[in-house]
Amino acid sequence: TFSDLINSDKPVLVDFYADWCGPCKTMSPVIQEVARATQGQARVIKVDIDKSTQAAEAYGIQAVPTFIIFRNGNIVWRHSGIIDKNSLVNQLLQNS
Repeated sequence: TFSDLINSDKPVLVDFYADWCGPCKTMSPVIQEVARATQGQARVIKVDIDKSTQAAEAYGIQAVPTFIIFRNGNIVWRHSGIIDKNSLVNQLLQNS
C-alpha cells in the first residue's frame, strides 16, 4: 500500500503526476535520472493523481507535478512545479 511505501527509514520521493500534464512529461526523464542517482540511498515512486485520488486528496495535491519526500511516513520536503535533477538529488541525500 501507499502507506507501506512511504514508511521507510530511507527517504522516499513521491512524484504526484497526471498523464495529461505537460510539465509532468518534461519531468519524467529527470525523475528516472534521480532514481538512478540515488539508488540504494532513497526510493522514488510515481503516483498518478487520476488513478490514486485518495493519495492525492490525503496530501492536498492541487497542482502537478508535486514532489514530496517522506521519511518514516512523515513529510520532510515538498515542492510543486518543475525542478532540476541536482536539487531533487540533494534534497533526497540531505534527508537520508
